[in-house]
Amino acid sequence: MNKKKIVIGGALAVLLGYAVSVYWSCEPDTFSPSKYAAQQATLNHQQPVIGYETTTTLIHINQLLLDKPGGFLTNDRLPPSVLMDNMPAWEVGVLTQVRDMVLILKDRISRSQNESRIDPNLKEAQPALNINSHSWNFPSAESQYQEAIDSLISYRDRLLETKNPSKQATFYARDDGLVAWLEVVQNRLGSISQDLGSSVGEAHLNVDHDQLAEGNGVLREIKVDNTKTPWLRIDNVFYESRGSTWALLLLMQSMRDDFKQVLEEAKAMVVMDQIIGELEATQETVWSPIILNGNGFGLIANHSLIMANYVSRAQAGTVDLINLLEKR
Repeated sequence: MNKKKIVIGGALAVLLGYAVSVYWSCEPDTFSPSKYAAQQATLNHQQPVIGYETTTTLIHINQLLLDKPGGFLTNDRLPPSVLMDNMPAWEVGVLTQVRDMVLILKDRISRSQNESRIDPNLKEAQPALNINSHSWNFPSAESQYQEAIDSLISYRDRLLETKNPSKQATFYARDDGLVAWLEVVQNRLGSISQDLGSSVGEAHLNVDHDQLAEGNGVLREIKVDNTKTPWLRIDNVFYESRGSTWALLLLMQSMRDDFKQVLEEAKAMVVMDQIIGELEATQETVWSPIILNGNGFGLIANHSLIMANYVSRAQAGTVDLINLLEKR
């Protein structure tokens, strides 16, 4: 009888753990940065200025990492979250975009020139976000991310400072700052596309350019590097890409609004909207319970290659946008 109770209890525990893990694996929905920023401004009795929307979006993305179902899971040490990998991979993707944005905000967008003083709040937020995401104590990743959120809130509030100009924060919506961020985005999207494409394996010719020059255009030896994502990591790569494009979509929408004048003067608003459209496509609902990895034109879909297609087009659009802005 005791054995039966133990078996039943164990089975119920497994089912409960599975149900919890499924719930915790639900990705947060996207939101409208402009509407959310307007709501926050009304709630805080503030009048938004340029930079308010992007900063508010950054704050909310970070807060969602901590407040979504299950909270921040990457550094958990107990089941069921310690057995989960999709949501932690998604969190890594989000963190990558947030860290890039805060770094560019600190080093470029908040400064009038390279010799300008670094904003003190952004100086605090950037290292706090760069803590090892697996750190679970002394200090925990969550506590550092909360400190970063508090610093970003202080920076946002200082953007609105008018009584004491010496304490006012700055957000320069210039083309050079936007290009600096887009160049980072372009590199990230290229890396994501390559990682997703490796789900089916790719052969790369490893060409020795020195040998090519010495041999009058003739190579004595050509090395072929085969790159393929291990089967157990295919879903991790997919969800990390989902998280990265989720955060990038929201940041791209907010930057479009804050840099509206720059984009319109460069006649680049259409290109920006095309990039956003491709990123929106990456967030379509995945109806399959598992990430499929079919080959060629077979019966089974390949979710990674579908995602890679959208990401590649977003990257191409980013390159076009950079070129338009640099021609101004």
